[in-house]
Amino acid sequence: MADLHYEKQAGGIVAGIDEVGRGPWAGPVVAAAVIIDPDKLPDELANVIDDSKKLSAKNREAVAAQLPFYAEIGIGAATPAEIGQLNILGATFRAMERAVCALSTVPQFALVDGNRMPSLPCPARTIVKGDSISLSIAAASIVAKVTRDRIMTKLSLRYPGYGWETNSGYGTPQHSKALEEIGVTPHHRKSFAPIIKILSLD
Repeated sequence: MADLHYEKQAGGIVAGIDEVGRGPWAGPVVAAAVIIDPDKLPDELANVIDDSKKLSAKNREAVAAQLPFYAEIGIGAATPAEIGQLNILGATFRAMERAVCALSTVPQFALVDGNRMPSLPCPARTIVKGDSISLSIAAASIVAKVTRDRIMTKLSLRYPGYGWETNSGYGTPQHSKALEEIGVTPHHRKSFAPIIKILSLD
């Protein structure tokens, strides 16, 4: 169960940082930075904040809608072109750095999900599986997931057939078939092997 143990241990203004979208074939990688106000956060909300992968889409949306009342939120993204230029890890770091820069308050400390550290304007530590044990990282995972899913749903209206409204750009059979039949869009990650394969057939 996620709680504020690591936030209290760090002390001061602490941001939790997480990303979503490292594996898809299309769309940006999106990160969020969340500074929770522990004095305002109601227990009923704290009790449902968890790793975004453990929540239903409906519950993620509900939490994301409530969080701005009790937390400061920054969102950052890196485009498919940047993923190609920087590689997926570098692009993930870029998105995380942008998320922190989007906060109106500079955090005094940051908790980053995973075991690799982006370049941040404050001291930080990484936490493996942080989205399951740190409340602010879990909140960031929810915000990032909801934000990216909305982006992909919006893109699916412009680029129908790939199933992005349901697969979020991941490599499902529908997505693979659409690539073969419709082709590569500007939002596909041209540095990823499945896309390279399709492009090589043109």
